[in-house]
Amino acid sequence: MRWWDIEGVLELERALFPEDAWSAALFWSELAHARGPGATRRYLVAEAPTGQGPVLVGYGGLAAVGGTGDIQTIGVLPSHRGTGLGARLLRALLDAAAERACHEVLLEVRVDNAPAQRLYERFGFTAVGVRRGYYQPGDVDALVMRLELSDTTPSLSEGTRSHG
Repeated sequence: MRWWDIEGVLELERALFPEDAWSAALFWSELAHARGPGATRRYLVAEAPTGQGPVLVGYGGLAAVGGTGDIQTIGVLPSHRGTGLGARLLRALLDAAAERACHEVLLEVRVDNAPAQRLYERFGFTAVGVRRGYYQPGDVDALVMRLELSDTTPSLSEGTRSHG
């Protein structure tokens, strides 16, 4: 993701998460930590070709600090769900966590988002807790999930992980 992607990501963000969409300032802040030596963020966008040029269909982001990765966000356009795009974005973010020497990756997912929970479970994430009222203003709880990475874990992008 680059600065010129932010407007398209914001449109998708508002469509996917209307109650708690991230602001432009938050994306700008995240991207400020995604470049250069010591970068702690990795943000991706996915585009699909159309007759009028590529259209943004998904995005995701990772923060990686002190050996722990945190999946910040993953969003996929409803028309592209079920195509494996969410899994490809997650796999790329997990690869980025491994490249940054993370030994674990955490994430929060809405307790009412069963499809996303199933995706994370397929990758080996397990539930470790609940954050009450995490998603505001809807006052929806978040399930906290964790995946342990190891030095012997094969590259996730090669599709060799047993849960991938």
